[in-house]
Amino acid sequence: MNSTLILRRFVCFNVSSPSSIAPSSKKKSLVFLGSPQVSVNVLEALLDASSASNSSFEVAGIVTQPPARRDRGRKVLPSPVAQFALDKGFPSDLIFSPEKAGEDSFLSALRDLQPELCITAAYGNILPTKFLKIPSLGTVNIHPSLLPLYRGAAPVQRALQDGVKETGVSLAFTVRKLDAGPVIASERFQVDDQIKAPELLSFLFSEGSKLLINGLPSLFDGSAKTNAIAQDDSKATLAPKIAPEEAWLSFDQEAVVLHNKVRAFAGWPGTRAKVEVLDDKSNQQNILELKIITTRVCQDVLIQDDEQDYVAFNEDSLVFPCRGHTALEVLEVQLPGKKVVNAAAFWNGLRGQKLKKL
Repeated sequence: MNSTLILRRFVCFNVSSPSSIAPSSKKKSLVFLGSPQVSVNVLEALLDASSASNSSFEVAGIVTQPPARRDRGRKVLPSPVAQFALDKGFPSDLIFSPEKAGEDSFLSALRDLQPELCITAAYGNILPTKFLKIPSLGTVNIHPSLLPLYRGAAPVQRALQDGVKETGVSLAFTVRKLDAGPVIASERFQVDDQIKAPELLSFLFSEGSKLLINGLPSLFDGSAKTNAIAQDDSKATLAPKIAPEEAWLSFDQEAVVLHNKVRAFAGWPGTRAKVEVLDDKSNQQNILELKIITTRVCQDVLIQDDEQDYVAFNEDSLVFPCRGHTALEVLEVQLPGKKVVNAAAFWNGLRGQKLKKL
């Protein structure tokens, strides 16, 4: 992680040290639930901690999303969590991938494992009450926000879209109400204005795995439940799932708004803009759909009124005039089916043609 992206760490609630886990004759049973690549960091930390000589717990089962079509070949592949577990030699019959977490056959198999604690990290499925009743010590979730802020499916993306200067990760008990359970621990970070969602998401789950490992002693001895802090629902904000149609950029907004959206939607669904290529010699017009990859806000810009509709080039960037006499500098773009190119390469490819915003 580039130190310029995550500037410094702030506050963390006190949790027990993992060294206080006392070995016991019978290891406690833990089940992990997660699906995407960011969940792998958490699973790896749990497996490493469980293999330590003084560990008092074992990962008895893994729950993840069913295999799905991924990558360009559209092959049916297991989730990143399932693939990682298989590569580590985890028994395949202890990796569960129900369509829904409330399926009777799955819940029966889960009861057979007799988990004392369940851990979720970007699992992607709603956990019903009959699931939550199974682990005797409860279910704990790693959530990449400072709860009660940004409850929901896209906390990192919505936080970056809002241009927040601070964010964090929380360890909280899971209840039926979305991301509303008591908070066991949290950690706060200041965020640079260039970091993109995939990088920040990976960082927060990596830090969240450390919170989890440090908090396991208090979770196993029950003190975490006693000391957890109830969330203030009056301060809650929501982070709804991102819709593909949100990807379009509208240059009648200020540049900082668009820049934050590019950072937030990096990875998926990305951000797109339509531009018109004008050839004065032939009077031809061609509309292009550009995927906007990397941007920054132009700090010093003077755009004349008759230039507001046109895109300029300045050293290493395409300069898009925006609302309020602001400008968005686009550093990297991608045409459909093509590779990502820098702004200079794209501009040179225009061969003198003009570029107009749409």
